[in-house]
Amino acid sequence: MAGLEVLYTCFADSITCANDAVVCFVHWELIKGGYRCIGSGDEARTSDKKSELLPSDWSSNKELYTLRYKPADSDTLFMLKGIPIDAALLFNFMNTSNQKVFDLVVNISDYVVAEQLQTFDSAYKDVSSFSQKVRSQLLPPQDAAPRSSQQRSPTETQRDRRTPDSDPLRIPHRHPPGTRPHWLRSAEPPVAVGGADLDPFGSRGRGGMILDPLRSGYPRSGFDPSSGIPDILPPGAVPPGARFDPFGPIPRHRPGPDPDHMPPPGYDDMFM
Repeated sequence: MAGLEVLYTCFADSITCANDAVVCFVHWELIKGGYRCIGSGDEARTSDKKSELLPSDWSSNKELYTLRYKPADSDTLFMLKGIPIDAALLFNFMNTSNQKVFDLVVNISDYVVAEQLQTFDSAYKDVSSFSQKVRSQLLPPQDAAPRSSQQRSPTETQRDRRTPDSDPLRIPHRHPPGTRPHWLRSAEPPVAVGGADLDPFGSRGRGGMILDPLRSGYPRSGFDPSSGIPDILPPGAVPPGARFDPFGPIPRHRPGPDPDHMPPPGYDDMFM
């Protein structure tokens, strides 16, 4: 594996047992995954800096391996701990910002030859399977540390762009714009009885429950307020195309109820 042989050779003097070889391998998988080691132990030190190398004292405690990592492009702290358990090594990799932990159990004899630690070639076996195991179980999803937008591929960036319809908090339209609800399209007599109460503005063309003086006994298309209203408004008093709310009956003697005949508010008050 590219890079691991160089790393193993650099720290061969510190690799004195099979557990050391496993930790070295896991460390290199983290480096490939986008992390950098900043030091050993639980506490931060003034000498901490991001590096692909192992710290000088990384294998000093054979009972508990503790290494600290950060992604190459952020300052989120991750803690790696390796605990020997019989013939296995248990790893915990924790994101200290949200306390999320990833676990890995490595059976030492499956991947390391304890009697031949002198060289990289003789120390490891089934390297591809070991690498896959570490990447799939110990590293966070996507097999890599969080990357900045500058490092992400155009495909990843495009995939993360949300359209308005992909917003999980967006309330969708009840029916497509420009169409009527299904209960207006399908309701016909006798099912449509009382439909005016559900359609107060008369979108079905039958009139709603709100009185429109322009539709009550007089066609809307025949009324042009800009031409004037006899005995009420002279021609030109209302600009062409302007909104106009009539203030009197149109015409004077039209059939049907007259909006001016509606009783005033409070008409049933005995004190009026």
